[in-house]
Amino acid sequence: MQQQPYPLGRFHAELAKLEPRFAAALEACTLFLRRYLPGESIMRQGELSEQLYLVGAGRVSLNSAVHSGRIFQLGEIECHSQIFGEMEFFSATPVQWNVVAETELDAQVICAHKLAQCLLTEPELTLFFAAALASDYLDTLEITTSRLLHPIAYNIAYELWRERQRTPMLGSRKRAHEAARFGTTERVYRRALKELVEQGIVADGSDGPVIADLARLRTYLDL
Repeated sequence: MQQQPYPLGRFHAELAKLEPRFAAALEACTLFLRRYLPGESIMRQGELSEQLYLVGAGRVSLNSAVHSGRIFQLGEIECHSQIFGEMEFFSATPVQWNVVAETELDAQVICAHKLAQCLLTEPELTLFFAAALASDYLDTLEITTSRLLHPIAYNIAYELWRERQRTPMLGSRKRAHEAARFGTTERVYRRALKELVEQGIVADGSDGPVIADLARLRTYLDL
């Protein structure tokens, strides 16, 4: 979730007024500032965590792994005051996703106990979490539904469209990671990407797929 209020939503005006208090509360609950190097884990799947992490700037990736070694790569986020660990904070359950620094970055390490006490004292600040979690849930549900109902080629095109429109979630821009993000093999991913390239919808750039023709992309996605 983002520290700043999301631009849409029923309580945006109220959250904008409360934002200075929310920022001050997070600062008061911060234990220390920690620097992470590329490839270093910020949160590890399956571990219990008593901290939240506020990343002002930098890029992180999220993935989930199983014992067989198979990895589902959710993607990467270009952080703009992004908070991680809020789900585990409210549910008191182990970490769901590995959160890994992809660039060198600094994170405020926030004490969960202090934050809990703060929210009990100022319960109106929980509105930030409620609004953000609702928005993130709907965003994730939209992605998951699309992955289930559409072929891989469609989902590659759809994510390029989403990235252009609004979402902070980006592709990993690494072939194997991109394939894992769509829950498939590298060979199947390459075949789906080739289909889009041959139709002139997508171009295979040096940093990964990019939109080649916006009009064709909209027609393909039936937007």
